[in-house]
Amino acid sequence: MASSTIYTPKQQRILLITSLLILGGFIIAGLRGYVSAFFGAGILYVIFRPLFYGLVHRKKWNRNLVTAGIIIFSLFVIVLPFLVLSFLLIDRIQYYSQHTDQILGLVKQAENLTGFKITSQQNIQKMLQQGGTFASRQLPSLAGGALDFLVIIGLMFFTLFYMFTEEESFLEGLRKHLPFKRDTLKELGEQLRNNVNANVLGQGIVSLVQGILTGLTLLIFGVPDAAFWGTVAFFLAFIPVLGTPLVWLPAGLIQLSQGNTTDGAGILIVGAVVITNIDNLLRIMLAKRMGDVHPLVTLAGIVIGVPIFGILGLVIGPTILSFFIVLMHVFAKENRESRAEVAEDEASLEQHAEVKAEKAVR
Repeated sequence: MASSTIYTPKQQRILLITSLLILGGFIIAGLRGYVSAFFGAGILYVIFRPLFYGLVHRKKWNRNLVTAGIIIFSLFVIVLPFLVLSFLLIDRIQYYSQHTDQILGLVKQAENLTGFKITSQQNIQKMLQQGGTFASRQLPSLAGGALDFLVIIGLMFFTLFYMFTEEESFLEGLRKHLPFKRDTLKELGEQLRNNVNANVLGQGIVSLVQGILTGLTLLIFGVPDAAFWGTVAFFLAFIPVLGTPLVWLPAGLIQLSQGNTTDGAGILIVGAVVITNIDNLLRIMLAKRMGDVHPLVTLAGIVIGVPIFGILGLVIGPTILSFFIVLMHVFAKENRESRAEVAEDEASLEQHAEVKAEKAVR
């Protein structure tokens, strides 16, 4: 019977792979603006899976109701508060970028206190305007992109819903298509859970506590707009080492420059003794329960993640980078095991050949 195609089996395989790559490229290009929705769904899945497993698989609750409850809880406890803080931050940054007199006055006071001229007023105004523009690009804005915002949130929760309600199919698909052994996949899942908990839950708790403490400290010692600066401290606290000192240190110095010695000294003492040390204490406590991520990985992840994902890059960037490092370790481990298996097989063949040769001589 004549062949029904003009292509050889090898050509068919090459064309199939090429077609998949082209179609995959179109899909990625179309979804590139919404990739944060899929990462967000994956992060929420890892965070809430222990709760889902306990309620659905152990207590036999209805999985659709449990999934709906998880989505509602994450919306009102995680997503909306984060977005509200983002909107507050961008609103105030834009205000200060348009009303530069207050910032210029603070810079002048800092110059009088230190005796050093920082830069010209024109340069400061230019930097403030550039900062406002940068913040507008990185932070979510309902006014500028309400439709995109709703699509991202909707797509994230839609994906999360099916990850939970069709969990068995989802996990089986991962096991089938990921190029790792079953034992390696189990180890990989544990590492992923630890990294997500450390980068999202752990860092989120540390940043929230530090932001609240910074805001309360500035409020107690009479710093104007303390709520705004506390919000700034919350986001900056995701940055290792620098973090909140970028807020409370200038605030204390400015108070000193204005002659408010008690308030300035109080801010600096509370910042150095309480806010900084609560950061170290919480990280040590949470590292035992949620895993630990090196500060350099966190910092590099933020640098990578923020330009791509905006403000969500504070958590998505370090998570992706730390998981990439885990994948490299897993890849190296499997290579070592494969080489060991090959060496064992070769040794076994050599031994078998020697035994066969001895029998032939006899």
